[in-house]
Amino acid sequence: MSKDATLGNKHYGPGTRVVAAGRKPMDHHGFVNPPVYHGSTVLYPDVATMKTGQKYAYGRRGSPTMESLEVALTELEGGRGTKLVGSGLAAIALTFLSFVRANGHVLVPDNVYQPSRHYCETVLKRLGISTTYYDPLIGAGIADLIQDNTQLLFLEAPGSQTFEMPDIEAIVTAAKARDVTVAMDNTWATPLFFRPLDHGIDVAVYAGTKYLVGHSDAMMGTVTANADAWRPIHDTWGASGLVSGPDDIYLAQRGLRTMDIRLQRHMASALTIARWLEGRGEVSRVLHPGLESDPGHELWKRDFSGSSGLFSLILKPGPQEAVAALLDNLELFGLGYSWGGYESLAIPFDCSSYRSTTKFEPEGPALRLHIGLEDPDDLIADLEAGLDRWREAGGGS
Repeated sequence: MSKDATLGNKHYGPGTRVVAAGRKPMDHHGFVNPPVYHGSTVLYPDVATMKTGQKYAYGRRGSPTMESLEVALTELEGGRGTKLVGSGLAAIALTFLSFVRANGHVLVPDNVYQPSRHYCETVLKRLGISTTYYDPLIGAGIADLIQDNTQLLFLEAPGSQTFEMPDIEAIVTAAKARDVTVAMDNTWATPLFFRPLDHGIDVAVYAGTKYLVGHSDAMMGTVTANADAWRPIHDTWGASGLVSGPDDIYLAQRGLRTMDIRLQRHMASALTIARWLEGRGEVSRVLHPGLESDPGHELWKRDFSGSSGLFSLILKPGPQEAVAALLDNLELFGLGYSWGGYESLAIPFDCSSYRSTTKFEPEGPALRLHIGLEDPDDLIADLEAGLDRWREAGGGS
């Protein structure tokens, strides 16, 4: 691209938008990537300007590097503005702190990302904020849980680890009827497969560490808000000293440009492997809303345009020794708690101890897989060998 990338109101496809958004090559001598500004101090030309202000005042408050990614993400989301922080959990914390006040109340799905629950049970509780954990499948029934002091309703779709798909439309409608701000952790889908603000949600929250960065080499959190929610996000971000480093922002910018094509590969490979797992005798069920067999498939199909590489499965009953035999000798799946990078990952999990409203009672051991960019046939062969070890170690089939 030889000229500045201006998206405006044109209806470009997602591949075009991730390549073009936030880039102004002619502002940087024609270099296609925005430069990386390292700095804390920003100089003023004179005392008068120090009094009246200038665009960039201090490294913590903004830089051309920071702005280019914020602008790109805001355009992708259709929002009013975006703020960058050091991790996905920091983005969640920023969102909560922007809207809660002492003696307030928040609504959080019972299948929420566990560190989000921990934040509610520690920091928010210490500030006098109470949390009600709701059944993610509650739909319009959420109206019965909204209190006079409810300040924020938090969504995650699909839910962490167990992948329930909420009725986003019904939940948002109920919240808006009571003038409650709604935020959503949309890390799984990214704005390429679901744009929360288009569905009445006020704030879109991401662990940019995942698909935005995409290469498992940087931490990043992003928060994009609509016009109604932007000022609280902007002011709380500034008052809290939250910032992401320029090199991490650069890596996120670089990841953004290939996010569409990477997600297409993640999606296709994950669905291929999920369908293969559905046919295996060792597997009781696969938890993936993109599968026709999934209870949340119709809601997913209504609201989402795609799915990512993350899903779970429940094995037939078997001992933990068999789980270890399956996982420990996988050649292409690493054992690690993150996801969204180019590599495939696997973890065992049991979320029964950190649910309070709904029960998680799987019929067998649960595994979460992230399907990376490797050849899906090779990943299937790796899993097939693992399932053979599972049976040999006493796992059911």
